[in-house]
Amino acid sequence: MRFTAEHPVGQQGCAPQLYQGDGLARFARATEDAGFGALAFTEHPAPSLKWLERGGHASLDPLAALAFCAAATTRLRLLTYLLVLPYRNPLLLAKTIATVDQLSGGRLTIGAGSGYLRSEFGALGVEFEERGALLDEALDVLRELWTGESYVGEGRHFTARGQVSVPGPVQLPHPPVWLGGNGRNARRRVARTAQGWAPLLIGDEAAATTRTAALKSPAELKDAVDELREMLADAGRDPATVDVQVQSRQSDFPGKPGGSLEEHRHHVGELAEAGVTWFVVRTSGADVGAACDALAAYGRDVINAG
Repeated sequence: MRFTAEHPVGQQGCAPQLYQGDGLARFARATEDAGFGALAFTEHPAPSLKWLERGGHASLDPLAALAFCAAATTRLRLLTYLLVLPYRNPLLLAKTIATVDQLSGGRLTIGAGSGYLRSEFGALGVEFEERGALLDEALDVLRELWTGESYVGEGRHFTARGQVSVPGPVQLPHPPVWLGGNGRNARRRVARTAQGWAPLLIGDEAAATTRTAALKSPAELKDAVDELREMLADAGRDPATVDVQVQSRQSDFPGKPGGSLEEHRHHVGELAEAGVTWFVVRTSGADVGAACDALAAYGRDVINAG
């Protein structure tokens, strides 16, 4: 099992210092020093005030933030969690991805999804009902753009007549892609084209909000992972080469009062038995020191506990 630290910018009351230069660099270095495998940023470039007031969250631009963190670290993988591919022209997106992968020395992982906030699609001028098709289109472009001398393609909203994207990424043919979404269609996409699956362990209410299927327990998750492995085998792919990253209620650390470290370790063990290879951890955002102390504690008590 490896571990991803999600930056706390999305938490209510996150201290501004955590998403400013010195504090962000300190958080990134603390993540690496604690033994985490990756640092993640989510994205919501144009959410509505209504969504924010009903429990939504702030965000940085994930690729820009990860480029900054690349300069403050040497080993840590850099994860977009999740990048909404339909929001962008895929060739512009490819250029940004390649740039971050170059600047980080090949440490970028593209956590990607189709998005779920209808108002955000409208604000960005993207048809909400096209999001699935645009996701597939972007995945095709990212896979094909760097494999030939030039790219020719007719997209829904672009025409490429021999375009190039140079320099390309360090990781070829492209950085690994992990797809979010709990449903069977997400697993089918992973089996067809991706290197990882990033579901959420959530109940019915949260699933309805994020327009995905509920996965309520490690047992249900295991069934889904087993199905994914069958899909991968049917596609002629080795299931062992595809990662599974999960976020759950236990991702918040320290947890709610009354929860114990032993319960948390047991939960992580259950996920590992279900086939999970990465677990997401979210620390306090009260201030830079508290966040870094929580990272160090998690490294000591969970990641490196033996």
